[in-house]
Amino acid sequence: MSGALHIRGHLLPGDEVVDLWIADGVLHPEPIPSADSLATEGWVIPGLVDAHCHIGLGPEGAVSAETARAQAQADLAAGTMLIRDAGSPSDTRWVQADDALPRLLRAGRHVARPKRYLRNLGAEVEPEDLVAQVRHEARSGDGWVKLVGDWIDRSVGDLAPLWPADVAASAIAVAHEEGARVTAHCFGEQSVAELVAAGIDCIEHGTGMSDDVIAQMAERGTALVPTMINLARFPQYAAPAREKFPAYFAHMTDLYERRRETIGKAVEAGVAVYAGTDAGTVVPHGCVREEIEELAAVGGAEFAVGAASWRARAWLGADILTPGASADLIVLDADPRADLSTLYRPVARVLRGRVL
Repeated sequence: MSGALHIRGHLLPGDEVVDLWIADGVLHPEPIPSADSLATEGWVIPGLVDAHCHIGLGPEGAVSAETARAQAQADLAAGTMLIRDAGSPSDTRWVQADDALPRLLRAGRHVARPKRYLRNLGAEVEPEDLVAQVRHEARSGDGWVKLVGDWIDRSVGDLAPLWPADVAASAIAVAHEEGARVTAHCFGEQSVAELVAAGIDCIEHGTGMSDDVIAQMAERGTALVPTMINLARFPQYAAPAREKFPAYFAHMTDLYERRRETIGKAVEAGVAVYAGTDAGTVVPHGCVREEIEELAAVGGAEFAVGAASWRARAWLGADILTPGASADLIVLDADPRADLSTLYRPVARVLRGRVL
């Protein structure tokens, strides 16, 4: 279809039946008599959000533009219309200029230490250079900076923070000066505790959150993107270390076994939790619906859909289907709060007012 569109249905997160009128890529406040009818019944949700995704990244580092496009298209096919990049060695600004691809908020490169993260992925600096690097990433991204908070330290044989707590706090403060928010990869207990205390805005994964840290996050408004389908792969990550680094193996196994309990406590405490897949290396693109199902297992279906749609969009400052907003939406044949399987059989997907 082309031109103006009309959709009638239940607009989530409410239950009211509404009429949506779309022209020139946006929602119009008044009826458009010439509009084509796309759907006359159903449930409408704002386009899905993957709040931890890596466009332009592969297992070996940066990928070609052709591969990056295929990644974004796979995400879009699953209903993802807004991506918060969580670190990429590729310059993906060109994605933002392509109206046929999801909207993209870039975070620049991961910031890590030499030999303390996956090769070819991040900007690697020592602690004395962290503040300067964070300032650079804050200026080159779209309002987010991504730190690697912890990783295996082979000298101790287990997870350990990458940054001294005071240095991390200074880096977070500099990012805030530049108008950017900061998030961090954290598997273990120490890094997440130190970074939350330092005023970080978001935690990725968060398997090491203690009850006290969860309470602090809820009080401070620190967000969490747990990437549940990535946490399910912890045994795969830990297996090669079983013999050489048994403490790390045991630690990762423990974090894996209590992952749902830990994330569930954060949900119950009122921590702002959002959906993210961590697609880009081990996790394939296009899995946001599987992530929603995993979140539903700890917080219920309505919570999980909101974490990947209207609540996530509000958190990231994106449109949420109000007059004048970009028409990025999905029409479903059932209420996803009662039947998540409807996400796999959309009646229609509309991006920037165009039916996909």
